[in-house]
Amino acid sequence: MPRDPVIDLHTHSNASDGTESPAALVAAAAEAGLDVVALTDHDTTAGWAEAAGAARRFGVALVPGTEFSARARGVSVHLLSYLHDPAHEALVLQNAEVQAARTERARRMVGRLAVDYAITWEDVLAHTEPGTTIGRPHIADALVALGYLPDRSAAFSSILRPGTPYYVPHFAPDGLEVIRAVRDAGGVPVFAHPGADGRGRVVPDEVIEEMAAAGLVGLEVYHRDNSQAQQVRLTEIARSLGLLMTGSSDYHGTGKPNRLAENTTHPEVFARIEELGRSEVIRQ
Repeated sequence: MPRDPVIDLHTHSNASDGTESPAALVAAAAEAGLDVVALTDHDTTAGWAEAAGAARRFGVALVPGTEFSARARGVSVHLLSYLHDPAHEALVLQNAEVQAARTERARRMVGRLAVDYAITWEDVLAHTEPGTTIGRPHIADALVALGYLPDRSAAFSSILRPGTPYYVPHFAPDGLEVIRAVRDAGGVPVFAHPGADGRGRVVPDEVIEEMAAAGLVGLEVYHRDNSQAQQVRLTEIARSLGLLMTGSSDYHGTGKPNRLAENTTHPEVFARIEELGRSEVIRQ
């Protein structure tokens, strides 16, 4: 009897805050036994073309996607979009605005850090590629390379966490507007790690209801940052609202402990996402 395909719908390359190139990420997905992998870098589609070429070489189906930064009632949220039109004007403009804001924010944080640490903007850029969406992970990498911290996780739990003198909030568009733009672009929006209360505040049930009314298609229920209690809560919400439930690794290479395929998506759910999306899944 043939086995079900193994599907991981949330990964990052060095086009944002992952540590591997898009091609290397796809190669790692093949080695991990994945049949389907989604590349969902933050606020960019820059890695799609390279990942598509690698997907054809390694025989892994690629789902082109993006993880969009957003806010909902003052809470930072992330929205995964699958199979949208990468040339859609509203999303292109939104990505450009968010990337510019992320870069300015990172510069301000480096300026604050430089008062107490021997760090420069050039130190941060040394950990990026051309076109990378720059953020706190790259500042963390620079601090690690300079010997101030052992790894990214230590940086995020200390120097770079919210509430320190070095932290600067970042701009993000309204979540409902992002969902509507994604749907207009033919994309399939899924709320990433919506129960990750270890990261900070999570949105209440009524916000997810508002998102569903705006066109949200699914919830990323099975994710290491959603506690068991949160997974139960999110499952109940998804069932009551008719939302799809996905599972993903949120893989970042060596940037996070998350491993490919540690959480996966059911084939029937993936089939529905593919059916709804405007762009094509990349296959051999």
